[in-house]
Amino acid sequence: MFSAILIEKTDDKQSVSLAQVDEAQLPEGDVTIDVDYSTLNYKDGLAITGASPVVRKFPMVPGIDLVGTVRSSDHGDWKAGDKVVLNGWGVGEGHWGGLSQVARLKGDWLVPLPTAFTPKQAMAIGTAGYTAALCVEALVKAGVTPDQGEILVTGATGGVGSVAVALLKKAGFTVIGSTGKSAEGDYLKTLGADGVIDRAELSEKSKPLQKERWAGVVDSVGSFTLANACAQTRYGGAVAACGLAQGADFPATVMPFILRGVRLLGVDSVMAPKPVRLAAWARLARDLDPALLEVIAQEISLGDAIGVAADLLAGKVRGRVIVDVNR
Repeated sequence: MFSAILIEKTDDKQSVSLAQVDEAQLPEGDVTIDVDYSTLNYKDGLAITGASPVVRKFPMVPGIDLVGTVRSSDHGDWKAGDKVVLNGWGVGEGHWGGLSQVARLKGDWLVPLPTAFTPKQAMAIGTAGYTAALCVEALVKAGVTPDQGEILVTGATGGVGSVAVALLKKAGFTVIGSTGKSAEGDYLKTLGADGVIDRAELSEKSKPLQKERWAGVVDSVGSFTLANACAQTRYGGAVAACGLAQGADFPATVMPFILRGVRLLGVDSVMAPKPVRLAAWARLARDLDPALLEVIAQEISLGDAIGVAADLLAGKVRGRVIVDVNR
């Protein structure tokens, strides 16, 4: 038996509890992992609260991230004792996830824990930080360079935004964070932000083409925020879009794209192939100061995860939430 957050559904009603689960109930997979830490991401908050139907089958153990030690493996890349990281692949939605003391997964989904990070630090990064690295990689590959101007990071106090600020600063960019939390300016500047703007400047309907400001953007918010960010991006600039905290809609026009050559880069963290994942983790290992993770992350117990999930959706959580699944 092991402890896990378990989401169950009867008729149209969802229930969530900290449950004792028999290992015989674990799903199919060729690698069994003793989990050290998981995390709480926005998608986990949606799953646990039922605010959005992200869970595709029940019962479900949520948690799109985990780090742990391989207990047993029938996969050629992994052996007992290996330290591994899991991000995405539909885990926590269609396959039991990381908010559990034990997980059984497909070995193809795993990457090695970078030697630069402890297991706890890897989950302080988690899918949010790995997604931030994917966004920075996308902007750099699109040819955005520090001498071209400022980079905007929306949702800057969230998990993606916090790590994106730190990575972009390390890469030499001038970084402006957008946030609705006016008291968090010092936090963002600690991470490397050169300036902070109120999210209200971006969150309402505005002109389809606005004054050029940003050489690049990392956006985890969507909706009007993404539309305005595109409308303010400079000629030839690029916008990496990876989230929908404000909404999944995109109330924009094609004008920034056809009149200024702005490029909208979709960034997917869930199904990204292994070479892309390894490149993102390599950037994190090279450019992210582990000391900043102490500022970005807070730790909770497995039993705390249900209550904190609601706080996360309510915008009451800053940075990253690490879950110690063994307490």
